[in-house]
Amino acid sequence: MEPLIDYFRRVSGYDWWVVVIELVLIGLVVYWVVDFLEGTRGERLFRGVIFILVAGVLILNLLVRRFDFARLQYLYKGFLIAVLIIAVAAFQPEIRRVLIRIGQPRFWTGTSRQLSKAAEEVIAAVTGLSAARRGAIIVIERRVALGEFIESGVRIDGEVTADLLKTIFYPGTALHDMAVIIRGNRVVAASVQLPLAEVGSVDGTELGSRHRAAIGITAGSDAACLVVSEETGTISLAENGRLTRGMDESDLRKHLLSIMT
Repeated sequence: MEPLIDYFRRVSGYDWWVVVIELVLIGLVVYWVVDFLEGTRGERLFRGVIFILVAGVLILNLLVRRFDFARLQYLYKGFLIAVLIIAVAAFQPEIRRVLIRIGQPRFWTGTSRQLSKAAEEVIAAVTGLSAARRGAIIVIERRVALGEFIESGVRIDGEVTADLLKTIFYPGTALHDMAVIIRGNRVVAASVQLPLAEVGSVDGTELGSRHRAAIGITAGSDAACLVVSEETGTISLAENGRLTRGMDESDLRKHLLSIMT
């Protein structure tokens, strides 16, 4: 107990306002990271890394200073480096998404009126497809460009309309089986192959390939993705690697207007 008291006594030797500012800044960073990762597999990993980091630093620091363990002191010096390497490997998808979001500027993609009209057309298409129980997956590009996925599909470059989207996803057509990508008020590509989320990274074993693709594309970018279930007609929205199921028209309108405009 005495080493612990001595440790906190030395920490408390700093000016109180410096400690307060540092704690506030650390708290803001941790809050931002947890909020960014909320609901994803990365959130659980982050909590585990923070616990190991805090507990490890306190325990190793106290033991090294109290008993002067040479080998333990050597391990203590490499502890933070090891945690950093593990964190980079474990959070590779999340780090990639953050760096892409920072480096990708948001270009002009249409006026507010055009984007609102496009959102209403998407809502009309999705609700119509849901009523007819026709499967669909619609990706809405935001700040992070999806050029690598667009190149895998068929270029459309047409104005977003409900009729166009319903036609693309009509059963039996050449483009209906994969995803559509929307940029601003334009349908830029159809029949786009999306990355599937890993089985262990999503909750629920009943998710089909469309829902896993929606989680996969939104986990690696800031895109939003709408999914219509072919079996039940249920409408789902994926954002930041999280899936919200059972959305109605009012839910869609509230979310899409904030996403697209």
